[in-house]
Amino acid sequence: MDLKETLQRMHHQQLYYCNNDKLMEKQEKCLERLYDFNQTRPTESQKRAELLKEMFAEIGEGCYIEPPLHANWGGHHVHFGNYVYANFNLTLVDDTHIYVGNHVMFGPNVTLATAGHPIHPELRKKQAQFNAPITIGSNVWIGAGAIILPGITIGDNTVIGAGSIVTKDIPANVIAVGNPCKVLRTINEYDFQYYFKQMEIDLK
Repeated sequence: MDLKETLQRMHHQQLYYCNNDKLMEKQEKCLERLYDFNQTRPTESQKRAELLKEMFAEIGEGCYIEPPLHANWGGHHVHFGNYVYANFNLTLVDDTHIYVGNHVMFGPNVTLATAGHPIHPELRKKQAQFNAPITIGSNVWIGAGAIILPGITIGDNTVIGAGSIVTKDIPANVIAVGNPCKVLRTINEYDFQYYFKQMEIDLK
């Protein structure tokens, strides 16, 4: 299978072999830039911003990613909106596209995994893989240690609880938690009046 066909299959949920030499060469160039990003000093915010523009498919204004960042393709297939914040150890298994809206927050150690492998043992031994895109709406908060699996969509304003494993789509305007992640409740008037342990919100 040549590189052109492999790249086509990568983005259409078809099986392909991820150990294709030309593919790995292309991927390695992306990982070189990711390495440079992770070696930046805390005072080098401008350098980080410039590298992210080179690394990502799209990245909006005011985005901040705390190194280390881990990404299979160094962000090459990642589309971030404006004012996205990612805490330490965001892992983007970006073998196909990841779409993230505006004002999204990622807690530490969050994983977004677009890639999967067939159960068929002989195909897995040959490094067969498939990918499905992930879409996250705007103003979403994904808690520490959450894992988002291939093909998942999460709606606007939703909160994903820490440690959740998201195996199915989650709608907008809800709090969802657990393994597997399920909707706990909708976001309601209480949430506009109170925050942690029934403490009253005193900010506008």
